[in-house]
Amino acid sequence: MNPSSNSRVAVVILNWNGKKFLEQFLEGVVKFSSNSAQIIVADNASTDGSVEYLHYHFPTVRVIQMTENTGFTGGYNRALAQVDAQYFVLLNSDIEVTSDWLEPMISFMDAHPEAGVCQPKILDYHRRDYFEYAGASGGYLDKLGYPYCRGRIFLSLEKDQGQYDDIQPVFWATGACMMIRSSIYREIGGLDERFFAHMEEIDLCWKVQRSGKLIFVVPKSVIYHVGGGTLPKSSPRKTYLNFRNNLMLLSNNLSRKEFNRIYRKRIVLDAIAAFSFIFTSGWNDLRAVIRAHRDFRQLRKKPGNCSLDESLKSSSIKKFRGTGISILFQYYLCRVRKFSKLPPASSR
Repeated sequence: MNPSSNSRVAVVILNWNGKKFLEQFLEGVVKFSSNSAQIIVADNASTDGSVEYLHYHFPTVRVIQMTENTGFTGGYNRALAQVDAQYFVLLNSDIEVTSDWLEPMISFMDAHPEAGVCQPKILDYHRRDYFEYAGASGGYLDKLGYPYCRGRIFLSLEKDQGQYDDIQPVFWATGACMMIRSSIYREIGGLDERFFAHMEEIDLCWKVQRSGKLIFVVPKSVIYHVGGGTLPKSSPRKTYLNFRNNLMLLSNNLSRKEFNRIYRKRIVLDAIAAFSFIFTSGWNDLRAVIRAHRDFRQLRKKPGNCSLDESLKSSSIKKFRGTGISILFQYYLCRVRKFSKLPPASSR
């Protein structure tokens, strides 16, 4: 890529008290990205010296400072409103990029105007030949709205043996690392700030599809993700956000009739999940699920910032590259642990 084109791409890292990750990974991002993109760190009112560290050690990196922590959603919306580029790359601070991580995604987006978003293949930083939880090789939703990935179903992570190295349209791309056309991001109103964090990228990708564009995974691009940099998987706060925001995701994008049909089933299934926490992670996670359902009912009454016409809501998840399967049934009753073993419709 010629140097004059680097303003077309903006790699934007949202940071909140992540100085240790900036120390560990930012140098690699600069080394392997600066010829192709402008590098920006958007700081969500950190108190750990992150901004001072950036100014001293990375004077060429642009820093956008927020005065308060508005989460993943608010932080990115405020930062990207100040960025001029054709493509935005949302990149977590706890990611190690590789030497050729960016170019395959840029080339793919340039060549495929039907693509609104794409993501790289995401591997585990600590077990480098395994897929990483947050995105693996592209994400899907089952018919009840439960997310899973090529390479990850619930907590079962597959070893990467090149089995998902083909470019594929998927339902969602991970917020840990996604490239999105800035025009699309602005057209749909950005990230829904009611989410704060977790599953907001699935909501974004669903809206991208509602606007007429597609989501892809470009596995030639490879990164390594630490994961749990802000909230560990075992956090009741994360449990709360995941359950609450999954319901918001469905409410945002389904017709009222379809949502109500699914919600009746989800109340039962989420109650079962909540009580199972008593025997695994404890009472705090059970309470988190109860609070998630309570707060969802209040939160959905507040207006979001989506600019899409309400008539574009779907009558079915399957309309937008859904699978028509129940991932719960496949995982817990059929004992399927690999994406490749799911019924054939899951790859459509």
